[in-house]
Order: sequence, then C-alpha cells, then structure tokens
Amino acid sequence: MKQELLTWADVDRLVDVLIPPLKIVGTFDAMVLITRGGIIPGGLLAEALGIRHILTAAVDFPATETAGLMAWPSFLQFPDPALLRDRRTLIVDDVWGSGRTSTAVKGRVQASGAIPYTCVFHYNPYRSMFNKAEPDFYGAITDAFIVYPWEVDRGLRGIAMGMPDMN
Repeated sequence: MKQELLTWADVDRLVDVLIPPLKIVGTFDAMVLITRGGIIPGGLLAEALGIRHILTAAVDFPATETAGLMAWPSFLQFPDPALLRDRRTLIVDDVWGSGRTSTAVKGRVQASGAIPYTCVFHYNPYRSMFNKAEPDFYGAITDAFIVYPWEVDRGLRGIAMGMPDMN
C-alpha cells in the first residue's frame, strides 16, 4: 500500500487550505472531534476559527465476518443532544477512507437537531463506500495511507517507519 509521511509543515498547509472555505460558509457554533484521529486536526482548526464549544465522539465498528464493512456503529461516547441542538456544527476527523465514521457521526449530530458539516484533512474517494456522500470540506485528495507527524513517534504497528515509497 502506498504511504505518505507528512511533516508539520504539510499539516500547516492543510489547515491553510481549509480555513478560507470554512470561513466562507460562516461561523460554526460547535465542533465535534472524532476520536482519535480528529483530535489534533480539530484542535488546530478550532484555534484558527475561534471555535470554543468543542465536543468529542468515539465510534466503534465491530469487526464481524458476517457484517464486514456493513457493521452497525457503536457510539462509545457522544455529546448530549442538548449540547448540539440548533448549532452549526463542524465534525472533524483526520481521514475520510470508507466514510463510515464521518457519516455515522454526521447522522447522529443531525438527529440531535444540529446543522452538521464534515471536515477532514484527507479524502480518499477511491476507498469511500458512499457514491453520493463526501466530506463537506477536505484539505487534499489521496489514495495513499497517510501517516501524520503525531503518529510517527508512536511506533505504529505494521507500518514501516522509513521513508515512504513515492512511486
């Protein structure tokens, strides 16, 4: 699988790409960070956009052979609907791969009475399970496995820590 190892300068560029279109649509009243991938991107965007009402959502898709990628999500953590109701809410994750996590959180945010917008640093339309859904905002399109600078020092299992193959 093709990998792309990002630097902090690359992350800064992604934030710079996202801020103008996010500002064009107006202000956001709340942000929901999808754990764990959305914590750092969301923090950076919240600071840049001045969003102070920051919440988290943790989603698990049980791995079952019969359900496969069609497994129903389990919300391990989700904000009380009263914290979202009538708020323009930016939902942030690092990557939209299959799209399952972002769409599950968007659905639940919308069911809470909020106006949801999804945002990711990287969108992989080649892996997405959704033909008619994509993130509302994304910094870049990719077909690579992205390794962010905050992930490198964790010693990710199964990922070679050398330079990625750029071919």
